[in-house]
Formats: sequence, structure tokens, C-alpha cells
Amino acid sequence: MLPLSGSTYTSYVQRPSMDQLPLQSFPCAKLKLDQFFLQWLADHQDVVTSLLEDVQAGRPLRGPVAPSGPSPLSPSTAHAIFASTPPLSPSKPRSPRSPLSPQRKSITASSLKRPPLAALPQFYFPSSNAPVPESARDEFSRRVDKAYEAHPQGLPQKPFVDMAHEVCDLATMIGYTLFRRLAGSDSGVVPKDVFYKFWLSRNLLTAPRVKQVFEVLRRERQQYLVYNDFSPLMECILQYHPGLEFLHETAEFQKKYAETVILRIFYTLNRSGSGQLTLREMRRGEFIEALDLLDKEDDINKVLKFFSYEHFYVIYCKFWELDTDHDFLLDKSDLAHYGQCALSYLIIDRIFEEVPRRFSSKQPGKMGYEDFVWFILSEEDKTTDTAMEYWFKCVDLDCDGVVRPREMWYFYEEQLKRLENLSQEPVLFEDMVCQLHDMLQPEVEGAYTIRDLKRTKPQSALFFNALFNLHKFLSFENRDPFAMRAEAGEFAGLTDWEKYAKIEYYRLAAEDDQEEVQMEADEGVWPDVDTAMMDALDRK
Repeated sequence: MLPLSGSTYTSYVQRPSMDQLPLQSFPCAKLKLDQFFLQWLADHQDVVTSLLEDVQAGRPLRGPVAPSGPSPLSPSTAHAIFASTPPLSPSKPRSPRSPLSPQRKSITASSLKRPPLAALPQFYFPSSNAPVPESARDEFSRRVDKAYEAHPQGLPQKPFVDMAHEVCDLATMIGYTLFRRLAGSDSGVVPKDVFYKFWLSRNLLTAPRVKQVFEVLRRERQQYLVYNDFSPLMECILQYHPGLEFLHETAEFQKKYAETVILRIFYTLNRSGSGQLTLREMRRGEFIEALDLLDKEDDINKVLKFFSYEHFYVIYCKFWELDTDHDFLLDKSDLAHYGQCALSYLIIDRIFEEVPRRFSSKQPGKMGYEDFVWFILSEEDKTTDTAMEYWFKCVDLDCDGVVRPREMWYFYEEQLKRLENLSQEPVLFEDMVCQLHDMLQPEVEGAYTIRDLKRTKPQSALFFNALFNLHKFLSFENRDPFAMRAEAGEFAGLTDWEKYAKIEYYRLAAEDDQEEVQMEADEGVWPDVDTAMMDALDRK
């Protein structure tokens, strides 16, 4: 043997002994020990099973009888094993169950001799058929029986609505809707057995409130809600809510108000855009909270989610202003005048190509009222998921889910030409792209996905305004920090759509007041002009 050098000899002498090193330092040795242990466990399976049975039965333990042959770790067997089995690679360890591992006894179901597992009760009910506790059923029956004591033949409308609110925790308007469904009319009655059959057959006794509302509106043999399923609810709201009494004499506007509210519900909740609202989608929204607020507020305009009459007024008036021939259809030239011609022609072409959403008008090149509701809600509040998906489909020219600079330039080139026509200082495309990149921070540089936009709300609205809404883009470029701070304090807690609707409603109301005063002046009522103006302002 060659002698060791001085440094090598010193390092060799100073190495720790084997018992001082952790087993993890030798992965091959650890795998081999695990293999020996599994082999021993397979050879002594009967002994291990017998010991486990003694422990479970409480019998004293008896030590195993030593085998007559050599143990797996004896020197004679160890030499044979190491000589016949090559070392395992640390990067690709061999499984103890692989065909190359040592032979061991086969394990069968009969050899395990395990006691049967205890039966577990069902804890997941996919169809909401969870068993109802007897105590809850008895308490429900007692409260319902008490409500029916004074009306054994059946509850009329007002007592039934009160009972549904107190016993079932239903909103008042849902109670009216349920009464009409079970009684057939407002003048009928609901027998107790009819109510029991409806409520218990649909497992609503312990169901969450959103499930109860969904079942009240859902028709038989249908697992989703469509537009017409909300019509009974809207009829009850129009008839019984005190904030809508002024509409009782105008059936046409009642119909348009109900249609607008239903469209707003589907715009917000029906994320799939299929027109079929599922229970899962309703559970994610704030529809139940809005129904509860209807019970608390007599002023319908304070219910900003879905039901505000001022919001309907703004949407309808905007559509009426654009629809110059009043055929309830808009073409490209009509929509081009929206927002004082704020939108580019390219984005209007994409809308009428039905890229973001198919038109419901069924007439080529014509946008109906439903399509306009989708458009205006998306245009005035680009921070919602529905709005971002709506506009992202428009600017994603190749439909690959990514908007790149070449697609951005396709839209922004028209913006530059419009800036030149308005004698405005143009914002270079390179500067605009850098600004958007710094604000949105996309995961891949130069590639904007819908995920990047949803992650950076509300700054993502600027991404779309820069491409096709010139007025909003210029408003951002020329923004006044002091005015923005004052506006944030005035409209605190409101969404972009709610702020827009509030401002536009005041503007439209002021225009109506001026027209009213002008009409009185034309009729010769000049001395009362100031009084009429003050009365109109007081009413608003």
C-alpha cells in the first residue's frame, strides 16, 4: 500500500468515527437498512400480527422464539447479500417492492387477520339531502302550527308573509313570491300541508338562505334560473315596495325597470354568461344582502345593488338619447355618439362583430336594450370581472388569451390620430406602454393576460381607456391630485358605476327641471318661473 501524504494522513486521522456521523450522510446504507427491515418484517409477519392481537386483547406479551437459522444480519448472510446485490444509486433508489429486491413471503388478505373497520356515518351529501335533526323538525312544526292556529283552512297573504319571515327567515319580497307560487294569486290561501310539502320536499328546513331563495324561484325539473324566473319576484317588488309606488300608473316603465334589474342581476352573478344562473353563482354574489336591504329601506335608491331606480333611470335615458329613431335598436353610428364620441371606431367595430358577447336583438348590425345594458355597465366600471372579460375579448385580436404590444398598437394608433385632430399633445406609444407596464406589472414582460388585469384592480381600467376611450385617458393624463382627493371623499365607498350613475342622475334631473320650467314659460306662466324652479329642485 502506498504511504499517505502528511496532509492526507492528518485529515484521515481527524475524521469522526462511523457512530458519530448521521445516517442521512450514507443514503445507500439507509436504503439497505430499510430493505433489511422490510425483509425481516415479511419473514416475521405472523409474530408481529400475534403480538398486535395480544395487545388489543389485553393479554400478556410473549417474546418470540429465536429462529434456529442465522439472522439476516449475521456475518454469513451479510456477505452473501452484499456480494449478490449491487449498491443502489442515491439518485434513483430501488423500491423494496421491486422485482430485484430479496424474496419474501407474499402478503394475502387472510394472513393479515385485521379486525373489520368500524362503519363511519355518511358526512357528505351531494344533493343536500342531509338528515334533519328531530329537534329542529319539531321546533319548525311547532312554530308553523302556531301560525296556522287562527287560520286552519290556510293562511292568507299577509299572515303567510309574516310567518315565512319569522319562521323561515325569508325576505319579505321572497315571502310574497312564495305565496303567489303556492296560492296561485294574491287573494288565495296557502294550506298548511301545501307549505309543508314544498318546504320539506326540497330539504329547506336547515338549508342556507341562498338555497331557500334559489328554490323559491326555481321551477320544477330545472337546476338553474333564467330571466323569466325572476319575473314573479319583480312583480312583488313593484307592487309592494313603498319606494316604487310612483310607478303604479306607468305599466311601460314598470316593465323596463323589472327588465333592467334582472339584466343587472345576471350581469353581476352569471359569471359564465350562459343566461342560466346556478346556485353556486348566486352564492358568490350579494343578492341575498340586497333583498334584506329592501326590507330595511323605504327609499329604493338606497339599495344600490341591482334595485336602485336612479340607476335604471340613467341606463334607460342613455339608451333613449342614442336611439334617435326610437325603435329600441342601436347601430354603429348611434353607439359612436356615446359619451360625446369617446370611443374609437375600432372598438365599436369589435362590439358589433359580437366579439365580447352575442347580441340578443337577432338583427345583424343592431344592438338591443339588453346588449346596451351589458355595454354601459362594462364601460362605466371596468374594475369588475365581467367588464374586464368583456373588454379583454375585444382587444385580444388573435384570441390567444394574451394582449401584446402589436395588438395594443392596432387600437392606440387611432387614439394618436384623434389627439392630433384635437390639437392635443400626443402621448407616444412607447411611453404609454412603459407606463402601463409599471402600473400592472405583468408576469411576462410585454404580455398582458386577464389574470394580470384582475390582479391589479382598479389600475387595470387605465389599460382599456388608453386603448379606446380618449376622454377617460386624457382625464387620467391631466388629473388634478387635489380634485381627486376631494372626489374620493365625496364618493367614498362607491364603485365606479355607482359614482357615474349618481352624477348622471343629477345631470339628467337638472335637464328635466329646465325643460319643465321652459314649458311653463312657453305657456305664459312667467311670474311663477322662480317658484316652479324651486319646487322642482325641492322635489329632486
